[in-house]
Amino acid sequence: MIRALRRGGAGQRVRDDGPQRHLEKAGTPTMGGILILGATVVVALLGEWWLSAGLSLRMLVLVAVMTAFGAIGLTDDWRKIRRGRSLGLRARDKLALQVIAAAGFVYALAGERSVGTTASSSSGPLTPAGAAFWLLAIVATSNAVNLADGLDGLAAGLCLLAAGGFAILGLASGQTEVAVLALALGGACLGFLAFNLHPAKVFMGDVGSLALGAAMAAMAAWLNRPLALLGLCLVPFAEELSVIAQVISFQSTGKRLLKMSPLHHHFELSGWPEPRVVLTFWAVALAAAAAVVALSLAGPRA
Repeated sequence: MIRALRRGGAGQRVRDDGPQRHLEKAGTPTMGGILILGATVVVALLGEWWLSAGLSLRMLVLVAVMTAFGAIGLTDDWRKIRRGRSLGLRARDKLALQVIAAAGFVYALAGERSVGTTASSSSGPLTPAGAAFWLLAIVATSNAVNLADGLDGLAAGLCLLAAGGFAILGLASGQTEVAVLALALGGACLGFLAFNLHPAKVFMGDVGSLALGAAMAAMAAWLNRPLALLGLCLVPFAEELSVIAQVISFQSTGKRLLKMSPLHHHFELSGWPEPRVVLTFWAVALAAAAAVVALSLAGPRA
């Protein structure tokens, strides 16, 4: 796949205003997230078929929203390659497509809740406020993982840890579809890391990061665990908030809170080697995931 991407000219375009050390990454094949998405979908569907002798609507909806966000990312990546610049879909077009895809998932989730087929009896019907929350959560998480995908191995490692947490929560709540998808996703991220660790031989691109973020939020929505989503995706959300805070600060005061956003670039420009930033962020994510799992299994569902 890496050779095919390289022959097809799918080389990474690096921002001129980013850290100078990233200029050496220009030309590294991107869109490797096709591998993550493909492996996850195939294994999840086969696993569900093997366990249940068929495919449930729940699994099909989870796979569909992940694939839809992957398709948005693929379009974005392809436009960047064709234009030879780090600019793909227009921001408003990209956001509109994400909202449409998330709305389709929320509609299916509401239908599932309305007939009382969720494994958790305390979920109840999906209220308008709940629907709006999960729509926003899916879009926000997808973009958060996308922003975290800026260093070799960072996003794939964060999603591997989060997927492990969702797999445990899915098994504990009896939602095998979520557990199977999480395990498939985690396995795909682990395999991808073999080629994405520093120095990366391939990047996942938006096709990978947008799909992974959407899958995380969708699993949390089906489990009805908003706080678990916050904890398991703590680092990506911190990356996203750092960008928002940087923009607000600069536009309102003319001053930057960070040397550069997202947050991982701030540490890079502070002199941290890239592998040190990645390992530190992984450690924070691992601690957060362990806390989420421990609290969820020991106390009432959140």
